[in-house]
Amino acid sequence: MTDADSFAAGAEAPPHSSEAALAHTLLTAAAVRERAHRMLALAEAGQLPELSVDLDKLPAAAALVCETTKESYPDLVVPFHSRWRHIDAGGVPRFAGLAAARSWENAREAARAAADLAIVSVLLDAGAGPKWRYAEPATGETYARSEGLAVASVAMFASGLFSAVPADPLRADAAALATIGVAEMAAGFQAGADNPLVGLDGRTDLMRRLGIAVADRPDLFAGEDEPRPGGLIDALIARAEDGRLPAPRILEAVLDGLGPIWPSRLTLAGVPLGDTWRHPALATADATTGLVPFHKLSQWLSYSLIEPLEWAGVTVTDLDGLTGLAEYRNGGLFLDVGVVRLADPADAGRRHQVGSSLVVAWRALTVALLDRLADEVRAQLGLDRARLPLAAVLEGGTWAAGRRIARRLRPDGGPPLAVESDGTVF
Repeated sequence: MTDADSFAAGAEAPPHSSEAALAHTLLTAAAVRERAHRMLALAEAGQLPELSVDLDKLPAAAALVCETTKESYPDLVVPFHSRWRHIDAGGVPRFAGLAAARSWENAREAARAAADLAIVSVLLDAGAGPKWRYAEPATGETYARSEGLAVASVAMFASGLFSAVPADPLRADAAALATIGVAEMAAGFQAGADNPLVGLDGRTDLMRRLGIAVADRPDLFAGEDEPRPGGLIDALIARAEDGRLPAPRILEAVLDGLGPIWPSRLTLAGVPLGDTWRHPALATADATTGLVPFHKLSQWLSYSLIEPLEWAGVTVTDLDGLTGLAEYRNGGLFLDVGVVRLADPADAGRRHQVGSSLVVAWRALTVALLDRLADEVRAQLGLDRARLPLAAVLEGGTWAAGRRIARRLRPDGGPPLAVESDGTVF
């Protein structure tokens, strides 16, 4: 049975559920997958006015992903898609170098610091725009987009920008994050009039909100230390059973603890819904009608916490319980190959709000089609889910193939749809 078969029908909450309980059902990877496949079913039935799908093009998309995967990982041993791949851009083991110099006392202490960096770096990883660049002093290399943001975040982390403990710069603390300034962030990113970074104010505000949210939840973030994002490692270890933790539990903890950081978003019964948006075509018989969750950065963060947890001795299971990421490289792959088609071709030349029905539909189809594509990629490579989980398909993979075809089709390598970003979604 495919993921589409498993999730297309969905399951409504019982009529007696309160609206708050209904809201919490949207704060799961299962809800992201279920509603995305509903949207794909609508597209297949011709009931999405903005987009259509041509599933006959899916094998061609899979072939491009397979070709890209083989070039990067000829032995087909593919690591998980996570922020750590960007942090080590250019083959430089940046965090390992910091760890060797710091010499933490035990694995859990190192894992907390790794999680501090991962959480901050992921939350800073929204679209940088086509003009921004980061010149890394230590290597002399220049990076752009996701890699540039990651390398810059490592440098800021190493400088102690996020630490409230002068004697220990390699940490992020709620107190330091809550008071960080735009000028400090601009300097860290080397951003300015001649090197414009999209969403700088939004990123800075997100860091402040992160600090406040972490301080407000000592149960999640201050189990063994002062409130810090990496304290989530201790809370997750406590939730593991016999040293094993299902990946969806990571996302649930991330959404529970960090839900309040997202600005100006939807709420239901006072529950912040994070990266959840409306689309009129998705109808349910309850208060969640029209709501389409994605939790892109939160899932990206969940993937990026797998390695710190494993370094601390936890085995993360059910990797495919998380979903593909609803972002412009994965989504761009489907548009550029023709699996997804614009109803109005002129939309390719317009800028779109992230909450527009077109962008919501595009992101939903991206999540569902990634499940379909993963099955096709495995078939073409002759691998099963154990050898090539979704996290490896993404890394091998769909993200790189989306970037590759974008560079082939457009001089700036940008996505096929231009989306207005506030630095907190894409």
